[in-house]
Amino acid sequence: MSPLGVRWGEIKMRLRHHFEELRRSGDGGLIVFITGGDPTIEVTIKVVLELAYAGVDAIEIGIPFSDPLADGPVIQASSERALCSGTTIQALLSAVSEIREHTDIPLIFMSYFNPVLQYGLERFAMDCHDVGIDGVLITDLPPEEASEWIESARRHSIDTVFLLAPTSTDERVKMVAQVSDGFIYCVSRTGITGEREKLPEDLGELVKRIRHFTDKPIAVGFGVSSPEHVRSILTQTEADAVVVGSAVVRRMHEWLSSSSDAYVWSSLRQFASSLKEATLRVKPKAGEG
Repeated sequence: MSPLGVRWGEIKMRLRHHFEELRRSGDGGLIVFITGGDPTIEVTIKVVLELAYAGVDAIEIGIPFSDPLADGPVIQASSERALCSGTTIQALLSAVSEIREHTDIPLIFMSYFNPVLQYGLERFAMDCHDVGIDGVLITDLPPEEASEWIESARRHSIDTVFLLAPTSTDERVKMVAQVSDGFIYCVSRTGITGEREKLPEDLGELVKRIRHFTDKPIAVGFGVSSPEHVRSILTQTEADAVVVGSAVVRRMHEWLSSSSDAYVWSSLRQFASSLKEATLRVKPKAGEG
């Protein structure tokens, strides 16, 4: 057993079970991304617990990286703040261990490959399992090159999540459908992360193309920034969930920089609750349609 915390072997496939519950209820899923350690580890712990309290379905905790090529300016700045505060993988693992004393909400690490490689694939998978991480998405690791990571993750009951984009070929879609465990992350548009005013007009066709090859949960991210976006995606496409990141990270930074403590946390809960409200009753209940 790792010294980081107790093993969570008795709680397996928490992420997948949660998606099954959502399908049975007819609700969509809300996944919120935050950058771990932005601006401090202590704030990250508080943010995760407040989001769980607000009813979010799962939380992605980004491992900060010095060269986040897929991320827009909001996430890049948050990574820089986190790195400046001394955030490491070890520190985030310890934070998750503390979070697990208070909530069993599904937690996903999102990372670039370099930090994980430097930490060690097998060690990373084992330590993630030990503290209660449910899944890992390595942004720049293509499935064709991920066999070693997939083997390590599955040995330690960590769900693997991979990306699909509008440029993905049918062959890539098939491969990702095979190797993604917790859900498939559908990138709504080419380019970097960040808030957008409008959703891509062809998003429904993209999700439909992915759905043709799999019945695994599909979560749409990149550019999702409002309750209206959330409800539109879940009612007008075959997606099961949405991922909201930059909209939350930007607001948290602004609130923490200029507002009282009480205002920060009440505002976070209010915004997260508004996003979650938009996911309710958007699908036929399992067996109804």
